[in-house]
Amino acid sequence: MTGERTGDRQARARRRTWRRGPFRRLGRPLRLGISLTLIFGIALTLALGPATSARAQAASASTAQAAPDAPSGAATDPGPASAAEPAPTTGPVTGLPMPRYVSLKATKANVRRGPGMTHRVDWVFMRRGMPLEVIAEYGHWRRVRDQEGGFGWVHYSMLSGVRTALVTPVEADLREDASTASPVVARAAPGVVLKVEACGRDWCEVYKDGVEGWLPKTALWGVAGDEIFD
Repeated sequence: MTGERTGDRQARARRRTWRRGPFRRLGRPLRLGISLTLIFGIALTLALGPATSARAQAASASTAQAAPDAPSGAATDPGPASAAEPAPTTGPVTGLPMPRYVSLKATKANVRRGPGMTHRVDWVFMRRGMPLEVIAEYGHWRRVRDQEGGFGWVHYSMLSGVRTALVTPVEADLREDASTASPVVARAAPGVVLKVEACGRDWCEVYKDGVEGWLPKTALWGVAGDEIFD
């Protein structure tokens, strides 16, 4: 009996030692940590899942939209030309120089994500006469870029070959002749759209509301630096 009681006391002492030891403190947080990992892992998967799916669906929808209007094997976004595939110097549809500047003929023109009516409208041009740069052609559609760097596809019927330019980036002196020594006839405010009558090597003859004069090319957006015409 004495041996049994002694053994029993030793067993109880061992149980008390185990309960007061470090494993009890680690055991619960460890199990809790595993549970939290599983719970938050599921929560994160659920939170990220729909967003990822939405992006994938949007990408699929965009690809599906591009398919009816794009030629087989061609992307609607030409992107920058690689060294192996230089950018074309003439448009494949019109045979006109590429890139080139045109102006907006309409007072309102939808700018679409791709070359076709099935593509979504990203924004709307609302300024008749604004200059635009044509950077790609496909059928009746022209991919254009505006002065702020935005680009999209516009139907060719919305565009005109009449040349215009925006005064940028600051107010500019409109001179009587193509020379800094020539008298100033007016001052052109930034953002004003002017009709371009002719361009030489460094200057362009412009017109607005009965006022005509010359501005340096560096003060205009809508004409190329090496462009000469009259």
